[in-house]
Amino acid sequence: MGKETSHKINKSRAIRRLVIWYKRNSAVTSIVDTAASSAATASNVAGNVVSGAGSVVSTASNVAGNVAGNVVSSAESVVNTASSVVSNASTIAKNTLQPLVFDPLKRLQNNDNTLDKVEESQSKRIWIAVDGMGGDYAPGPILEGCLEAISRFPINIKFVGKIEKVKDAAEKIGLAELLENEIHNNRLELIDSGEPIGMNEEATAVRKRKNASINVAMDLVRNNKAEAVYSAGNSGAMMASAIFRIGRLKGIERPAIGALFPTRDQTRPVLVLDVGANTDCKPSYLHQFALLGNIYSKDVLQVKKPRIGLLNIGEEECKGNDLSLKTFELLSSEKSFDFGGNCEGRDVLSGSFDVVVCDGFTGNILLKFLESVGGVLLDILRSELPRGRRGKVGSAFLKSNLLRIKKRLDHAEHGGALLLGVNGVCVIGHGSSKSLSVVSALRLAHSAVNHDVMDNLNQLQKLQVLNS
Repeated sequence: MGKETSHKINKSRAIRRLVIWYKRNSAVTSIVDTAASSAATASNVAGNVVSGAGSVVSTASNVAGNVAGNVVSSAESVVNTASSVVSNASTIAKNTLQPLVFDPLKRLQNNDNTLDKVEESQSKRIWIAVDGMGGDYAPGPILEGCLEAISRFPINIKFVGKIEKVKDAAEKIGLAELLENEIHNNRLELIDSGEPIGMNEEATAVRKRKNASINVAMDLVRNNKAEAVYSAGNSGAMMASAIFRIGRLKGIERPAIGALFPTRDQTRPVLVLDVGANTDCKPSYLHQFALLGNIYSKDVLQVKKPRIGLLNIGEEECKGNDLSLKTFELLSSEKSFDFGGNCEGRDVLSGSFDVVVCDGFTGNILLKFLESVGGVLLDILRSELPRGRRGKVGSAFLKSNLLRIKKRLDHAEHGGALLLGVNGVCVIGHGSSKSLSVVSALRLAHSAVNHDVMDNLNQLQKLQVLNS
């Protein structure tokens, strides 16, 4: 009788320790619950694909029962078994849902490889001009991304840069043979140019240096030798070159840079513009940004009726500065899109709006802030995990989830942003872009061309407001 009492006491102590540990780490357990929920969702998705889902669920139920039995006998066994189960579930979920979770342009990219192949079979290969010398790490990673994109999408590349530097970079990263093969297959062409416009140079430098790589790339679009242009270099220089070389759309006073921000709904990002092209704006500029964003959201993001929001300090129409008040009046009277009113800062990532307009000064601050959130959040969560054995267990539960959170909040993962309002498809890449970002940006350029976004943007000139 004494042994049974002692055994029950040991069981109670083990269970009590588990309860105390989870209470002390409530933040961790909350995220683990979310991860478990995600794993359950993944199981349901897999169940629809795999015909034997019923037996799998039944077996899983038996396993769960065994695990529950082991809880009573050994707390340590519970932790080890749970860790193994979650690890296996995480692997299954990753393999099943990776195209949905890790692809920053998932809506743009039609979510899976099967649809990619269908799109490729239904569309011709298009030529994209790439400023191979623009960016912090050019030309190596830019070239690597281009070669990868050529193999994945129906695109050809006109790679603009100093040819000797490009070939030396290809040799260093082991891509010289692949480069030559793509040139031989007429899927990549090297176009010689001068030095790029430096990141610290004034945008007006494009008027003096006609052979700068961005000017040469832009001329290819102007002369109809390419259907889109991409650069990870000086964004101000790219905008100036686009205005001088291919011109603005009729009726658009200032082009805007539109960036995709993540929202709660992974399949529905929000387009924010302007994020840096125009620091000082007039109400008419923001009105035009809304018109541009509405078409982009419809054509490229495939949103049937985009909801437009004006970034402001309050929801009420009487809030804000003079620019916000006058812009609100213009957007409220516009009949060609759905204006949803003012959008506060906390609503930008909520999914309540499909397009958010603001001046470039505010938008750029918002963009740079978002770029830091992923890394900071990851550091905070790491610091909150307990040290020692318990920290290792917590890290095992959360590692894949934390990485996904960081990727969802990292704007650089989106690859690039469209320069809207100029007479051609122009994609601006992040200055620190490497091969993965280049691939995403080129896919964005291809999608914009493939959805005839320029045809619809040109229809804007028919609006009375742009002709007044």
